[in-house]
Amino acid sequence: ICQACHSECGVLAHVDKGKVTKIKPDPNHPSSRGYICIKGTNYAHFTYHPDRLKYPLKRAGGKGEGKWERISWDQVLDEIAARLTEVREKYGVRSIGAFHGTAPRESLFSCQLLASALGTPNVISTDLHICFAPSMVAEIATVGHTVMQEIGPDYLASKCILVCGGNPLISHPPRGRDLLEGVKKNKAKLIVIDPRRTPLAAQADIWFQVRPGTDAALILGMLHTIISEELYDKAFVEKYCHGFDELKEYVKAYPPEKAAEITWLSATQIKEAARLFARIKPATVHHRVAVEHNISSTQADRALVILAAITGNLGVKGGNLLPTHVPGYITTGSVISSCKLPSEIAKGRLGSDEYPLISGANPLFLFVHAALAAKAMLYGEPYPLKALFLAGGNPVVNMQNTRRTWEAFKSLELFVVADFFMTPTSELANYVLPATTWLERDECCDAQYMNCIAARQKAVEPLYESRDDVQMAIDLVKRIPWANRKYIPWESVEEFNDFRVQGMGMTFEEFKEKGYVSVDPSYKQYEEKGLNTPTGKVEIYSTIFERHGYDPLPTYVEPRESPLSTPELLKDYPYILITGGRTIEYYHSSGRQIKPLRKRIPDPEIEVHPETAQKENIKEGDWVWVETPQIKGEQARFKVKLTTNLDPRIVHAQHGWWFPEKPAPDHGCFESNIDVVLSDDPPREKICGSVPTRGTLCKIYK
Repeated sequence: ICQACHSECGVLAHVDKGKVTKIKPDPNHPSSRGYICIKGTNYAHFTYHPDRLKYPLKRAGGKGEGKWERISWDQVLDEIAARLTEVREKYGVRSIGAFHGTAPRESLFSCQLLASALGTPNVISTDLHICFAPSMVAEIATVGHTVMQEIGPDYLASKCILVCGGNPLISHPPRGRDLLEGVKKNKAKLIVIDPRRTPLAAQADIWFQVRPGTDAALILGMLHTIISEELYDKAFVEKYCHGFDELKEYVKAYPPEKAAEITWLSATQIKEAARLFARIKPATVHHRVAVEHNISSTQADRALVILAAITGNLGVKGGNLLPTHVPGYITTGSVISSCKLPSEIAKGRLGSDEYPLISGANPLFLFVHAALAAKAMLYGEPYPLKALFLAGGNPVVNMQNTRRTWEAFKSLELFVVADFFMTPTSELANYVLPATTWLERDECCDAQYMNCIAARQKAVEPLYESRDDVQMAIDLVKRIPWANRKYIPWESVEEFNDFRVQGMGMTFEEFKEKGYVSVDPSYKQYEEKGLNTPTGKVEIYSTIFERHGYDPLPTYVEPRESPLSTPELLKDYPYILITGGRTIEYYHSSGRQIKPLRKRIPDPEIEVHPETAQKENIKEGDWVWVETPQIKGEQARFKVKLTTNLDPRIVHAQHGWWFPEKPAPDHGCFESNIDVVLSDDPPREKICGSVPTRGTLCKIYK
């Protein structure tokens, strides 16, 4: 099962004399069904890359000097265990944390399991505040489950598909392929909300070229039309929804004319889309991270799931399905839930008071906001964070405010990184551990699939001295007398894999023989047992949000820097910046050292409309500086790519750029990394702490 991104497509790895020679798609995989992208077909270049980390390394000089010495696994684990004990005795266990990025599943497990075994509540994410968490919190609070991301939209049976802030043809190609099949097979109507005319938007019946950061206003305008014209499913609303009357009153403030003014769209088009979505049955909603890259993130996601629910499209074939699980299987979510610490410990988590729904004692979706972790590292507020174990991430490149992030990680007394290559982040570590790639691992895969699970099967034995992340955590806690082994009771990854499938009446080896296990989807589960919310209904009016002091109805907040909120900035910063758009070649900051991928996109690009280019006296291929009012005095440089797929008032810069070929320790991470000019300082979104990485103002110049 490929893991070049999070899609987890089924593949056939061809091995000759113990080496992977080519990778092809598996036509029998129930989710990817014979698809593979260029990252997957070229992954052998990744596994066998000459610069790959081969054995554990220990810093031999000062941080940032790039001096390392090779040491054994026994020595590195003994030293890390001893230094963790020193930090615990000196500062307390909360000063230790685990840190993950948009991680492979085993990296997430290693961080969660290790943190709980050590007794620290601080599991920190590079990017969940703008990726995944707002939607999880919104959907769990509203319907009890996630239903609108990769898992949920029943494209293949739908007759109307609304995509908001997502580009699944690139970000999750198997599901994007399902979407196009559904459109073709069912002659389904397609509505796409995206500031860029992506290949998917170009095929839409209605394309909303929305002003970045205003998705919530658009959906509220659609809800106004559906409710005022009584196009909602009255029977479903009456029986299964809580708070509809309050929503009905609230959306009166968002007629399509007002929504159009906010979003740069037409009221006629908003009404047309609302009627189309409400009248055509079944219909489904898909959204992705672009919705979350602004300060209306969680509430925009709530508006979308409410749109699906009140039109009668929740839990029905062709709509937004509630999850179906393989009986007896221990899911990714269940593994994470097993890491829950006692409330008296959890209450001490960084951000517990500020963001209770992500960092409190009983969060809906658990993690610590990266900016709060950086503050604890640098300033010891509210208490010091002194030691970190990081796996599956490159936060120096992928966190906002890059220079502060660099200084934060540099300040740690103990920093351990598990990775495949030396990155700008691992260059700041005390110890670097070589991790196995997916071609060298056995593992259960479930996180991105609708109705199946799959067995990742190692094609070759681990190269050099690389080790599975979960095995690293197991081996480390064995050396720490004060660690609580109840959170990591296994002696090996093999035991952990067996644990996850034993309830299915098989071993992991037997699961590998099967390869995949599928289950039929379930429909309208709420008719028998209600929904997993406090009222047992769709919480249009969220009792959870109300209890925590948040707006219980989905609200719109104007971006903090915009033509409306800060018109005085337009003279110096005349354009709206968006970033984070995916390419098929790279997965966030990974892949820049893979020659077949780098050949396709050799330089960091910024998309600019020809009218804008003419105004700024720049042309295709020119290099330009980008500046924002968020971090004054900082610049990032990009190569101009002209396109008419954007409004002239918007520019789109790629994210995740660093240059593996450039010298250590920073590898050029301050040159063309858009996060250099983006900030994660307040004001943030109130619930999950999202910040506007899409929708701030900027200027560009040659």
